[in-house]
Amino acid sequence: MRPLSPYEARAPKSDGAGVIDDLMPSQEDLLYEEELLRNPYALKMWVRYIQARQDAPAKRRYLLYERALKSLPGSYKLWYAYLRERRTATRGMRIDHPAVASLNNTYERALVSMHKMPRIWLDYLELLVEQKFVTKARRTFDRALAALPITQHDRVWVLYLPGVPVDTAIRVYRRYLKLEPEHAEEYIAYLKAKNRWGEAAQKLAELLNDDTFRSLEGKSKHQMWLELCDIITKHPKDVQEMKVEAILRGGIRKFTDEVGRLWTSLADFYIRHGMFERARDVYEEGMNAVVTVHDFSLIFDALTQFEESLLSAKMEALGMDDEPEQAQDDDGTDFLLKDDGNDIDLRLARLEHLMTRRPELLSSVVLRQNPHNVAEWHKRVKLFVGNPTRQILTYTEAVKTVDIEKALGKPHSLWCAFAKFYEHHGDVGNARVIFEKAVQVPFKYVDDLAQVWCEWAEMELRHQNFRRALDLVKRATTMPPGRAHSRMTVEEERQLPVQQRLYKSLKLWMFATDLEESLGTVESTQAAYDRIMELRIATPQVILNYGAFLQRYVKNNAFVCRYGGKKLERARDLFEHALSMAPPEESKPLYLEYALLEERYGLAKHCMEVYERASKSVPKAERMSIYDIYIAKASEFFSIGKHCMEVYKRAPEAVPKSERTSIYDIYVARASEFFGIDKIDRARAIFVHASTLANPRVDHKFWLDWKQFEVAHGNEDTFREMLRIQRSVAASYSHTQVQSVMDTVRVAESMRERAAAGQPMDAMAALEAEANASMSADAAAAEKSRALPGFVSAGVIQQGQQQGGPGGKGGVAANPEELDIDMDGGGEEQDTRAGSVGAAGAQQGNGEAGEGGGGEDEDGADVQVKAVPASVYGNLASAVGDKREEEGGMQGAMERLKKRRVGQ
Repeated sequence: MRPLSPYEARAPKSDGAGVIDDLMPSQEDLLYEEELLRNPYALKMWVRYIQARQDAPAKRRYLLYERALKSLPGSYKLWYAYLRERRTATRGMRIDHPAVASLNNTYERALVSMHKMPRIWLDYLELLVEQKFVTKARRTFDRALAALPITQHDRVWVLYLPGVPVDTAIRVYRRYLKLEPEHAEEYIAYLKAKNRWGEAAQKLAELLNDDTFRSLEGKSKHQMWLELCDIITKHPKDVQEMKVEAILRGGIRKFTDEVGRLWTSLADFYIRHGMFERARDVYEEGMNAVVTVHDFSLIFDALTQFEESLLSAKMEALGMDDEPEQAQDDDGTDFLLKDDGNDIDLRLARLEHLMTRRPELLSSVVLRQNPHNVAEWHKRVKLFVGNPTRQILTYTEAVKTVDIEKALGKPHSLWCAFAKFYEHHGDVGNARVIFEKAVQVPFKYVDDLAQVWCEWAEMELRHQNFRRALDLVKRATTMPPGRAHSRMTVEEERQLPVQQRLYKSLKLWMFATDLEESLGTVESTQAAYDRIMELRIATPQVILNYGAFLQRYVKNNAFVCRYGGKKLERARDLFEHALSMAPPEESKPLYLEYALLEERYGLAKHCMEVYERASKSVPKAERMSIYDIYIAKASEFFSIGKHCMEVYKRAPEAVPKSERTSIYDIYVARASEFFGIDKIDRARAIFVHASTLANPRVDHKFWLDWKQFEVAHGNEDTFREMLRIQRSVAASYSHTQVQSVMDTVRVAESMRERAAAGQPMDAMAALEAEANASMSADAAAAEKSRALPGFVSAGVIQQGQQQGGPGGKGGVAANPEELDIDMDGGGEEQDTRAGSVGAAGAQQGNGEAGEGGGGEDEDGADVQVKAVPASVYGNLASAVGDKREEEGGMQGAMERLKKRRVGQ
């Protein structure tokens, strides 16, 4: 017991009087009492007074608090200290104790003046929640919410929501969410904790339908959908009033990135209701709808587990007729099975069929991701090996589905594989139909279309249809109509369909050349290569292939390089055969090789015969180059003898008139190149011979060259002779023109006579006659000049004959400067073995150009022998020269001719 205070010790000891005495102030309280009598509203004095009486009985302290609060009812400090002290005193007491009721009354009195103080309300509410006065607590919470400002409500709701029973809390939460709708997840979590699945599912569905809702916990709509699916599928009895299938299908349509769990949840819902066939339909629908492998795996694994659980339950239930069959789903929940009898075999077959279908179903998923994936279509076809019908249907679906612009891979490979499939099964006709459709597809690249044509042709080759293969290639490489004269830029041409650009496909042309080399003719092969050149699509490899083909075609060169002159007759037969097979426009290289063979190992006569044949067989455009070599060889072998002059004479007649000026240039070049300054007379003889073919009115360059030659090397007599020949040649050409004019005049007179006789007259002929009549005067003057006395023909001087005078048959003296050229002295040389100019050409290629041997001609004159330039023969001379060095002792006609002359 605590000791009595002096005040208590002096008080009387009666019970009633003792209580009153305990409440009365003591001597120590007089100071506080007097001060409070003077100022009863001094809060500090009341606080010091209460603190000074810490050891006083509870009733006396409560009396002091009551007196202070009576004077200061609005003091939060006094009320809070008073309520805390009284609450501490009642801790541990029963709720029916009078002190507890007195404490509650004290809180009620405090709230009269402290109704805006949230701390007072919160302490009171906590007290009521502890006391389990539900109704009183709920009403007090309502009063607190009504009294406090809304900014303080969150402090009240923290106590209000979990502090009441579940049914009351649900109603309270509904009211709370009207004020704070973003806290709905708290409500859902509370419902799940209290196993109120129906209410939780409905609230989740509301949140998912609200597009403005944002989760405070950071959950996505997809996570909330999965949470809803878990609730409605695992607790189907609690959500019977909800349209589960509609909700789940709505989520599947809305969330397409990961819908595997939604499909499995829908199937699980039907499984728990015992609707197994409906569940299988949902699984199948889900596997045919998902677009990701992950979702497919979820559904397939769930279906597999479902079938296995049904099979296991059925096997375990055999013999237990009185007990219903049960199975468990993935979370261990049991569900009843219907007794359909002993159908284990059916269930096993269904499970096995499901496992065998997995690759096909997985392929469908990948193709749904990208239906334009060519490689995946090929893989899908391989899944149906042994089932041609399914393979044909797959190919058909593939070529219809794949978009050329969106294709991933090479779409033309589908068409080719489709056609090869028919070919592999012996149906070539349908394969051709597929190829025919394929070549009409607007592929993205020209090479794709070219590959289709090549595959088609190769199929025909495999079936020995060589002519059809060639026709296909020619059809593919034919220029489309309307493109021959079109002028398009590169960008404009790229905008055209690939069928319009196929004729420029190098791949197709390379295949065409291979076919032509194998199945076509030489002409068609060369035409194919030439067409590549014309289209300007040739590559270095094409050029090399063309050269290799020509080398195989002209295989005589390889034979000559190998055997040289050892098998000369065999080489001649090869060249003759090649010339008989080669077209004229391609025969020039053969003639040059043939002549080189005769020059190196044969006879000079045979060499000249080859050049003679070449000058008549090659096209006119190439005869000029042949005569260039022919003249050079004739000059080298026979000097300026009869044979050489005959070549000079025939050359202008064999080439077109437009190129004869070049022949004159050759004459001048040969006169300076082969005979030199010391053989001026022989050079002049060449000019005299060529003058008969040069019209002074047209071929000015020839006469200017002759004039310069005479100025440099001639004298006054030779210059006059040149002028005389020029006049003579001009007169001869004028005579030809006059004759033509006379013929025209006669035609005109005949036309006039026909007109006078009333016969019809050709209008064009009349115009020509009128035009030619105007030229008659000039023609007559030319004819008169030709009949002048004393005119000497240039041909007399050239041939050294006399047309009059005492010196000849005609009485005209012979030309004193006529050269005595032995035109028949080449017989012996023609019978000798021909010399080799190829060796000289090869020698020039080695840096010895311009050097040659000396010799004497038939007249005893010293003839300078020069080598033919290597440019005349190109690479032929160097090849022959190298071969001569390898053979060593082989000597041509020129070497033997030199030796014979030295011996003489």
